[in-house]
Amino acid sequence: MYKKTTLDSGLRIITEDIPNSRTAALGIWVDVGSRDETAINNGTSHFLEHMFFKGTKARSARQISMELDCFGGMSNAFTSKDTTCLYATVPADKLTDLACLLADVFTGSLFDQQEVSREAQVILQEIAMVEDIPDDQAYEQFEDDFWSGHALGQTVLGDAGVVASMTSEKLFAHVDSLYHPQNVLISCAGKVEHEAFCATMEPLFAGFRRSESPFVRTPPKFDRPLQQRVVQKELEQVHLLLGAKGIHLTSDKRFAMVLFNTLLGGNMSSRLFQEVREKRGLAYSISSFIESYVDCGYLGITGGVSPSTVNEALDIIYGQLQALSSVDSISGEEFLLAQDYARASLFLAGENLEARMTRNGRNEFYYGREITLDEVAEAFSKVTIDEVAALGLELFSGEFGGLVMGDVRENDIVWF
Repeated sequence: MYKKTTLDSGLRIITEDIPNSRTAALGIWVDVGSRDETAINNGTSHFLEHMFFKGTKARSARQISMELDCFGGMSNAFTSKDTTCLYATVPADKLTDLACLLADVFTGSLFDQQEVSREAQVILQEIAMVEDIPDDQAYEQFEDDFWSGHALGQTVLGDAGVVASMTSEKLFAHVDSLYHPQNVLISCAGKVEHEAFCATMEPLFAGFRRSESPFVRTPPKFDRPLQQRVVQKELEQVHLLLGAKGIHLTSDKRFAMVLFNTLLGGNMSSRLFQEVREKRGLAYSISSFIESYVDCGYLGITGGVSPSTVNEALDIIYGQLQALSSVDSISGEEFLLAQDYARASLFLAGENLEARMTRNGRNEFYYGREITLDEVAEAFSKVTIDEVAALGLELFSGEFGGLVMGDVRENDIVWF
């Protein structure tokens, strides 16, 4: 059973009690990510994610690690373009202990300067890893091009110079300016009793004060043409990244978008996988993906091919995009398979407590309410072939951004 309580401060607590579960997944979510940074503090949200486990007034970094290990569960944290999350899954009888620990690291971290300086070196190594992974590097450069100077184009890991010069004061300033109760929620799924859980959490966040300053995000303007470019690099493969302006997360077209993506390159029976890999052997990896936020989004295509076959692959991709924009090219059987795949993926994820905790948290941020699995499954069932084809025509009748990274020259590439 799903329940929600909003404290006087604006902090939201969401629980989903799942009968017969012996574990519980708990996450503290912040509606802040790299898109909420500027060029002079890019990487601060991700840095904070690391520092939350480096010591509080009550616990040293080692004590935090030992307690998490003693719970016998799994713990982690992540930062994305628009959210930051600390989470763990533990046996149900350890939930209260976990809640106390995560509340302490979230509200009482010291951000000791010695620890900050040490962790900066760790994050700089994390940034350096991107340079050794061509597809990661291509993705970051494509995003920077696609969002045309908007904060969404900034890397989550951050600018190396910003990271190297990070201080305790800068971290506290970021928390003070953005980590307000209205931007934070606590999500728990598994064996959890809502009223008792709220009674545990409320005093732990008693010092968490509401901000009177509104939290405003500016969407990208797309006032410049989408860029298509080649990045020359000595690699065995050519890495492709392509994208067209898509839809935002709350769009009524979001279910049609999922089905379009499934048909295009979302699984092994998809058009791109079958045409590029299975029939012609041009790529080991080829797929499409959706990047969506509350105010914007895009549909992307990524793959790795030989330098000698990059234009052949691009031609096939373009052909499939055109085909999926026509009602006559989508068979009823193919469409039903895509709907079945979407529903199956939905329900399989619903068997995982961490996924359910995450789903509930994201739904609250983006939609402000519970959205059941059955509601989403029914929405997929109502999408028509006409709607998917119309969406394809809308997506790919305009500009198309692209990045090709590898041992090729600008004049070698034939763009759409």
